[in-house]
Amino acid sequence: MNPIIRKCVLSVAGLAAAGGAVAGPAVAAHAAPVKGKGDRAADYEYQAQPNFFYCGPASTRIALSAEGKDVSQDELAAKLGTTENGTDSAIDITRVLNEYTGGKYRTTEIRDDVATREQVARLRADIRTAVDDDRPVVANILGGARDIDGVEHSYPGHYVTVVRYEGDGDRVLIADPARPDEPTYWMDVTELANWIAGRGYSS
Repeated sequence: MNPIIRKCVLSVAGLAAAGGAVAGPAVAAHAAPVKGKGDRAADYEYQAQPNFFYCGPASTRIALSAEGKDVSQDELAAKLGTTENGTDSAIDITRVLNEYTGGKYRTTEIRDDVATREQVARLRADIRTAVDDDRPVVANILGGARDIDGVEHSYPGHYVTVVRYEGDGDRVLIADPARPDEPTYWMDVTELANWIAGRGYSS
């Protein structure tokens, strides 16, 4: 099986532990912060996933909001082929993002179990290019990773959206649709690359 073809789904218990909702829209809007030197942010609207398997549609919607697209998660789920087993892969995310953006996105795989130095550098460059163009990056992640505050975020399969970076892109801001209680957190880009390892991202 192609390593990028991996589903995104949270257990109900896992979503509850992460602070996500199992039912209901749980919508919150967040304006992008003021941009400073060496600090770039895409304008976006945050929206939490309404159930344990909509991380793909929710992350895609967050990315599309930067384009001014107001698309429902249900509409995106239908186009992504999302089921209670989740959304298959970053390839599907890219396909649907391109349907709404006129082909601005591409899929990049990190096939190794641990990201190489070159893969980290490419992710950093891809995030900078995309965010500078107001194009948030959607990442398919697996397992656990620590944010810069030392808090671990762990999922058996999940999608998150990268909406901002600082400096040269060594620190990135994650918009996590499973965490309406803490919708964003900063992460080292190497940590993010290793979180994506074995899967892929849309930029």
